[in-house]
Amino acid sequence: MKKILVGFSVFSIISLSVNAQTPSPTILTIDGKDISKMEFENVYRKNNNKETVTDAKSLKEYMDLFINFKLKVKEAELMGLDTVAAFKNELAGYRKQLAAPYLTDKNVNEGLITEAYERMKTEIKASHILVKCAEDALPKDTLIAYNKINEFRKRALKGEDFAKLAEESAKGGDPSASENKGDLGYFTSMQMVYPFENAAFNTKKGEISQIVRTRFGYHILKVVDRRPNQGEVLVSHIMIRLKKEMNATDSLNAKKKVEEIYAKLKGGEKFEDLAKQFSEDKQSAEKGGELSWFSAGKMPVAEFEQKAFALQNKGEYTSPFMTKYGWHIVKMNDKKALPAPFETVKNEIKQKVSRDSRSQAGRSALIARVKKESNFKENKVVVKKKTTFPAMDEVISLVDTTYFLGKWKGDKAIKLSKELFSIGDKKYTQGDFARFLEARQTKRPVADKNFAVEQQYKNFVEESVVAFEETQLENKYPEFKALMQEYRDGILLFELTDRKVWSKAVKDTSGLKEYYEKNKNNYLWEERADVTTYKCADENIAKQVRKMLGKKKSEKDILAEVNNKTQLNLSTENVMYLKGENKMVDDNWKVGTSADIKQDGKIFILVVNKVLAKSPKLLNEAKGMVTADYQNYLEKDWLSNIRNNHKIEVKEDVLGTIK
Repeated sequence: MKKILVGFSVFSIISLSVNAQTPSPTILTIDGKDISKMEFENVYRKNNNKETVTDAKSLKEYMDLFINFKLKVKEAELMGLDTVAAFKNELAGYRKQLAAPYLTDKNVNEGLITEAYERMKTEIKASHILVKCAEDALPKDTLIAYNKINEFRKRALKGEDFAKLAEESAKGGDPSASENKGDLGYFTSMQMVYPFENAAFNTKKGEISQIVRTRFGYHILKVVDRRPNQGEVLVSHIMIRLKKEMNATDSLNAKKKVEEIYAKLKGGEKFEDLAKQFSEDKQSAEKGGELSWFSAGKMPVAEFEQKAFALQNKGEYTSPFMTKYGWHIVKMNDKKALPAPFETVKNEIKQKVSRDSRSQAGRSALIARVKKESNFKENKVVVKKKTTFPAMDEVISLVDTTYFLGKWKGDKAIKLSKELFSIGDKKYTQGDFARFLEARQTKRPVADKNFAVEQQYKNFVEESVVAFEETQLENKYPEFKALMQEYRDGILLFELTDRKVWSKAVKDTSGLKEYYEKNKNNYLWEERADVTTYKCADENIAKQVRKMLGKKKSEKDILAEVNNKTQLNLSTENVMYLKGENKMVDDNWKVGTSADIKQDGKIFILVVNKVLAKSPKLLNEAKGMVTADYQNYLEKDWLSNIRNNHKIEVKEDVLGTIK
């Protein structure tokens, strides 16, 4: 991205490809190729703000830039830069990024963003029961897991204690349920996997949900409470640890210690100081006990969270309380409501949605739409009201147990050419699917091959539909086509200009030197003074220095003698100053020794060794400026040659119609 932006800033021009519904008059021809008024005008408007006055002069200046731009792109194409593998790979990478927003259903995604925001206004407290089941489990294993969760649900609906059922499920489900009895505490949107979140928000308080499938397995949940979002809190705490190996006396001493700290706090000592001195949570103690911002459900112990959220005002603190980790005193530092206004958090939610399992909803909606729009057809056969898929059966018959070892070779299947399905005018054959199967195989437990291949077929269809849609983006979305043209031309212009100007100026040392010799009077030093500054500790040292200067002693000898006992008596520096850089030097702009100058408790003596008249800088002193000017020279020369090699005609009458 940086490369393209650099290219655009250099040329101050961006190419747009415009699909006009009505013919637009020609405003420019280059080597007989017409360029429309609409294309030029779109580029002009895009690169000039609304305040820019559109007059004949600005249009002419911009037309010159536009012509330069078009000629450079043409030159890059004539050099074959658009055929180089590196260019194609780079452009393909940018295309993948630019295509991503088009390969999902925007309406569905917008709905998911709004839904997530609205749900964030509420926190739900729920318990759950999980029966684990892998996403790619065989149908028989899936059925066993489903029947098991269904049995738990029936028992819960009949009134059995949900906590005891959750504890019972721990062995084949969520192992933490053996301790927390399925209690998940409070949570809100974007904190649970999407199907589970849906079940929670669609179940009334006190009720048992329907069975829900996630990547972890099958769940049921009981909604215990609903409340407005409590927001986030920033707290500090002082903790005295309780350890399993503690005896009764140790535990009592821990309690006494926290009570003594609390007494000091009540007596007016600062919370932060007490935390640093006594808290046994070493990580937070260093920061005066401060923890990170947290919302409901983020703390590992509910008691701590409840106490923190119960505090209402900044500076307010709790009395000592105990959790399984130890004794705590918590102080409120700050609190903020959630969610923030929609427009301020929309982009953040959008990013989370794109990474969340719910993003699959947008992809699924896109696939369904593309199938319908592009006349997706599978080569299935109906015989006596029974649907069969002979072409698929042939592929499955060639898959053996090596597939589950990740070593299956699809040579035979790849040679098969029967159609499996079609999208638009593109057909996908058995061989295409066989190549997909071979590429995607992984080592896994041996299972039902029909089920395994059919799962991969589903993935193959979905990926093929998305890939097909990607090939249609330029035809369906003019703005995408224009954007791709921008990136294409940006990469070409960067590479071409680097070859012809930037790198050439750096590498062509003889050309740079020749350019400098012809133009060195453009790089002048202003009048300069070569000054030695003596910084003396006091007046006695200044007198000593001035006496030695009178005897023409060198700077080195003066330093050695004056600093014989301490290095703090005198320091010196030699600097070449330009006029205006140093007021003390400006006030003594002549060869010789200044009077004593008192400043910041020190005495300064300036020795102006020489004053230099204006003179050209050496090449190494002005290399940056010389190189930049040489690059401009090379570009102008290059553009002049290009213009001479092409026939250019501007339609002045059409240009004049732009207002």
